[in-house]
Amino acid sequence: NPTRIILLDDMLARRTAQVAGLKVWGTLLLLLEAKSQGLVDKIEPYVTGLSEAGMWVSAEVKQRILILAGES
Repeated sequence: NPTRIILLDDMLARRTAQVAGLKVWGTLLLLLEAKSQGLVDKIEPYVTGLSEAGMWVSAEVKQRILILAGES
């Protein structure tokens, strides 16, 4: 049985899905996975683009995600 992942960023929706036993990823984790699989070279432009498009990403979260990606 393949692993199924639901992509959600809204905190209430994430919590609800987790309580239902679903594996939940957010957009930033998806970007990290894309980089680890060699699908993208850098995630920073995508994180910045998401922020500019209205996705709320705190400076602390952005810094942590870039560190995890080896970009900071």
